[in-house]
Amino acid sequence: MTIKIGLEAPDFALAASNGEVVKLSSFRGKNVILYFYPKDMTPGCTSEACDFRDQYQNFDELDVVILGVSPDPIDRHQKFIEKYSLPYLLLADPDHQAAEEFGVWKLKKNFGKEYMGIERSTFAIDKEVIVRKEWRKVQVKGHVEEALQFLQKK
Repeated sequence: MTIKIGLEAPDFALAASNGEVVKLSSFRGKNVILYFYPKDMTPGCTSEACDFRDQYQNFDELDVVILGVSPDPIDRHQKFIEKYSLPYLLLADPDHQAAEEFGVWKLKKNFGKEYMGIERSTFAIDKEVIVRKEWRKVQVKGHVEEALQFLQKK
């Protein structure tokens, strides 16, 4: 599926690190930063998660909910949250349902091997669940600040 700026984001229901099942549509009335990342506890994903953690207060002041999504199971998410004191929900997408709906489940190549995985991507979704901005093939350094600046200008 292709996400289109200005159209409603696809809804999903995923297990969350707080023990609940979370639907994107349940955040109607709040702005959402939805970020997809490949794997808990890896260097790039840890750096990105900690950057969101470090800017959490600034996002919160803009009434923005941060949701991180990866194929990792809930127990791994909980360890990741505990280890790095992450103040936001992580969602488990083991069947990559949401990743496919957002078009971030891609063929990847690494050291000559091909495999399917998450293409690091972030989506800014407004209070009406409309996609306002997407960042694809995200480079971690400076990304969280760029997302924050976009939301501050809205």
